[in-house]
Amino acid sequence: MQLSQRIDLLVHLGEYMQNGNNEFELVKENAYRENPWFIPEFIDLAVANIANDFLQEDKLKAWVDYYNIPAENKSPKTVGIVMAGNIPLVGFHDLLSVFISGHTAVIKPSSKDVILIKHLINKMNEWEGSIHQLISLAETLKDCDAYIATGSNNSGRYFEYYFGKYPSIIRKNKTSVAILDGSESPEELELLTDDMQLYFGLGCRNITKLYIPRNYDFVPLLSTIKKYDRFMEFYKYKHNYDYQLALLIMNNKFYMTDGSLLLTENDSLFAPVSQVNYSFFEDAMVLKRSLSKIADIQCITGHGFIPFGRAQFPSLTDYADGKDTLLFLSKL
Repeated sequence: MQLSQRIDLLVHLGEYMQNGNNEFELVKENAYRENPWFIPEFIDLAVANIANDFLQEDKLKAWVDYYNIPAENKSPKTVGIVMAGNIPLVGFHDLLSVFISGHTAVIKPSSKDVILIKHLINKMNEWEGSIHQLISLAETLKDCDAYIATGSNNSGRYFEYYFGKYPSIIRKNKTSVAILDGSESPEELELLTDDMQLYFGLGCRNITKLYIPRNYDFVPLLSTIKKYDRFMEFYKYKHNYDYQLALLIMNNKFYMTDGSLLLTENDSLFAPVSQVNYSFFEDAMVLKRSLSKIADIQCITGHGFIPFGRAQFPSLTDYADGKDTLLFLSKL
């Protein structure tokens, strides 16, 4: 396929994802039944983000123009993709990158997120019969020319062992942090709450750690967090909250809560579902320098960083782990 054909097909896919098609609505319902963490609200959010931020003609053309992607890939490679499944369609950007660069994608989807990605591939093949030659699913990835693999730190070591001798992008655990200065408006605190709680906090772009100045007033933030009190009606989230609360009590740890999210002082960047850690800082410049050296951080929100509320709305060039996927693919 020519690049223009690939872009047209992707734009058509974006339109399909947003037009309220009954077939796709049933697929989303099935995805929720298979994975209870994928509640309809968050599936719809992920779908809307992809359609609005990835699959727009002007954005796709600007993206490929920046990398000088040729109209036709004269020497396409086979790229194996191991997808994560922590939030709906989290692996779609990798598929998009491989497809638009003119390579062939062989995908091992996460068992937690098979239904949505498989359906979108099938729809593309329905509209363009050659897609099955360009995108396929596989239980195991063998004999690929390059690999893009996303997983935990443990699976990352496995990926490095098997894929490290090939051109590869291997991603491990990441999380995100926010730096507060105490001057945040009520609207900004509400947006920060979205950064923490969208997708139940399961994404690598979710804020799991707050850096706050001494004498910070937590009351406005705790009041804002009540926006997501409805999460306590979701049994899997409530189970996590009750468990983490019990641990904090048994270990005599200080905590604050609005009744649905726990805030506790903890040096760790990573926090379990239903909990956000915080640490105090004295010097903002020293903190920024130290955070810039930490590989586990996906993004930072705050004044002078990613605006509050934008963490879960990445653009085409907001690459996971900061590794430029399309540049990698264009050099194969």
